[in-house]
Amino acid sequence: MLELFKTISLDKDNKTSLYMQLYKKLKDMIDDGTLVSDYRLPSIRQLSEVLNVNQVTVVSAFKSLEKDGYIYSKPGSGTYVRNTLPLLNDSAQAKQELILDELYHHDDIALINNGQIKIQDNTINFASATPTPDLFPVEDFKIVLNEVLERDKGNAFGYQDSQGFYPIRECICETLRQGTINCNPESIQIISGAQQGIDIISKAFLKQGDYVITESPTYTGAIAVFKSRGAEIADIELSSDGPNLNILEYNLKKYKPKLIYTIPSFQNPTGYSYANHKREEILKLAEKYNAYIIEDDYISDLDFEAKNFVPMKAMDKYDRVIFIKSFSKIFMPGLRLGFMIVPASLHRNILEAKHTTDISTSGLIQRAFDLYIRRGYWDKHFRFMYDIYKDRYFKTIEVLNRNIPSSVSYTRPGGGLNIWLQLPYGFSVNDLFKHCTANNMVFAPGKIFYSGNTPQKLNNIRLSFAAVYNEQIEQGIVLLCRAIEQLQKKQDHFRSMPIL
Repeated sequence: MLELFKTISLDKDNKTSLYMQLYKKLKDMIDDGTLVSDYRLPSIRQLSEVLNVNQVTVVSAFKSLEKDGYIYSKPGSGTYVRNTLPLLNDSAQAKQELILDELYHHDDIALINNGQIKIQDNTINFASATPTPDLFPVEDFKIVLNEVLERDKGNAFGYQDSQGFYPIRECICETLRQGTINCNPESIQIISGAQQGIDIISKAFLKQGDYVITESPTYTGAIAVFKSRGAEIADIELSSDGPNLNILEYNLKKYKPKLIYTIPSFQNPTGYSYANHKREEILKLAEKYNAYIIEDDYISDLDFEAKNFVPMKAMDKYDRVIFIKSFSKIFMPGLRLGFMIVPASLHRNILEAKHTTDISTSGLIQRAFDLYIRRGYWDKHFRFMYDIYKDRYFKTIEVLNRNIPSSVSYTRPGGGLNIWLQLPYGFSVNDLFKHCTANNMVFAPGKIFYSGNTPQKLNNIRLSFAAVYNEQIEQGIVLLCRAIEQLQKKQDHFRSMPIL
């Protein structure tokens, strides 16, 4: 379809070089969706003839576009438009504010600044998996906070035991025993959120060149931590019932990793959960190949369809699982509070790593949260949040099923906070993202959840309903589904036009 490129006008009298002018014109055509993802560009000879420029001009423009991630070449096939994520400038973000810790630090995402993505007040936010501030139990927490200050006075502000305030460790053990995990206070390590837990484990275990096995896709913050320690990532594509065990064993043999990072229940970002038999087999493989498993219990509590998944830690006969749990998705994320259950053989190394990180988690917060649990506030708040999230989950599923295009698919997770949509092959998530943000709706592009070590699937997105009110769900999903249909028609039209 050379007619499209005949519209490009280059000014030979302009001080800007011809190749930079061509670079800018092609970049604009990609940014505005005129050239869609995986569109095959004309050959260098064809484009030079159409534009009446030297072939070196086209080669130089293509090199710059490829360097900046706008196009890619296939030897023997041609040059194609790459699916790129739009980068929002500062002015586009000026009025927006919302924490999105799932997107953590990621080189591709200019819209993130110190772990924050900022959006407007009226934006329908399917990007964040963090509760909105209006759901925080401020009044109940104020009661226990004041009581702790009255009871403990200055002691509440002293350095705490690096392992954590002993009463809260007792309290956590008692809460876990009501479920399926038996533990004792000596095995509990209090941490400042799950992210710190992953960092502490990495400090205790990893050195430059060590391998870690992860799911693909997975939580970007974990990938960032492992890479910061100089570790190599061996990732395994995640299916709806967990990783392929044959590939897992192959990687264990080949790379001899020290750690296997997992989110086995309602995984972030996919919402997938490991089948219970796979959990048992992974434990056996970890024992066989002398690896430890990080079980990031992201949000297993939010089981809306009675899946009854058993934590790997509850199956752990070999003491191979380091269990991490954060309270942020139910409680108040800014308090930064969570815990780990640590195998006895690793206790000393983990404690030393915690001490070198921040000495101890806030004593005041630990004491207040301990009282918050003991007074029954936690159980009350959890039921409140569970009902809200369950309502939003079923609303999201119902609206999706009514509006989802036939070319889009997803696996119903049964719980958690996320829905993982698979879009048609070659579909431009970049264009969809720009269209939705222009209409005050945001989601998390799937590409940000891949480590970059294996080919990324660029045609998926994560929808989280944690921060979306029920009345917004229908509006947002209808907007999304209509945008997918419109863009797919546009992209199919361009792809069907032959290059002359």
